[in-house]
Amino acid sequence: MALAWNEIKDRALAFSRDWAKAESEDADAKPFWIEFFQVVGINQRRIGSFEQKVKKLRAIN
Repeated sequence: MALAWNEIKDRALAFSRDWAKAESEDADAKPFWIEFFQVVGINQRRIGSFEQKVKKLRAIN
């Protein structure tokens, strides 16, 4: 079900207030993304994964 713009605006404002003083990127990463997507009504199960490791490049001498 689509959200009304006013609902998204209200959720975004609440989200920004809740996260204004976040300090630990490592500890807060997953909860941040879960709550961010909830602003527009997206369930965390639809996202799949939040972070993926990247392959390191070979060292160039």
